[in-house]
Amino acid sequence: MTPQTLLHILYLVAIVAEAMTAALAAGRREMDWVGVFLLGCVTALGGGSVRDVLLGNYPLSWVAHPSYLIVTGGAALGTVFLARVMDHLRQVFLFLDAVGLVVFTVIGCNVAIGLGLPVIVVIAAGMITGCVGGVLRDVLCNEVPLLFRAELYATVSILTGLLYVAGPLAGLPQPLTMAIAMAAGLTLRLLALRFGWSMPKFVYTQDLH
Repeated sequence: MTPQTLLHILYLVAIVAEAMTAALAAGRREMDWVGVFLLGCVTALGGGSVRDVLLGNYPLSWVAHPSYLIVTGGAALGTVFLARVMDHLRQVFLFLDAVGLVVFTVIGCNVAIGLGLPVIVVIAAGMITGCVGGVLRDVLCNEVPLLFRAELYATVSILTGLLYVAGPLAGLPQPLTMAIAMAAGLTLRLLALRFGWSMPKFVYTQDLH
């Protein structure tokens, strides 16, 4: 199995997991089935879509591969019937979410690299791919996006992107670079979840009036 094949398989697993967690968020907001379907698709595919729009990379992934809409929307709707057992799988979905974050980041970096863009844009493209789907989900659910809270989420994506870009500069082969970047990002995210690591918060309570 080639690294790209493995990456694609992990991508499919990640978008299914993201769609299912989005369905639970839709359920907490008492959305109808159309809302569940759309929120699942937006969460799973939104990061890549925003990245491609910003970079002018067309067609969008779900336009080129309409089956992604069926996979993500179907996973979201399937969650409606599995909701009662989802609490027992919480740790599994936290793990899959962490996997999705690093996988999306690497895929986003690959797209930007393929377009010949500067390093800082490559890293930004990875972060957008990894994080913006969750931002869209939270905005549609009227919540403060996870990205803007203190959790180590965007930081993990940036670290993954930095390592992925730095590997070839250090003379490492692309498969090894991908493995190191994803392993480091996944480890940091899981440790942050386990020990509650977070970024410093900015708290301002003074009234200017």
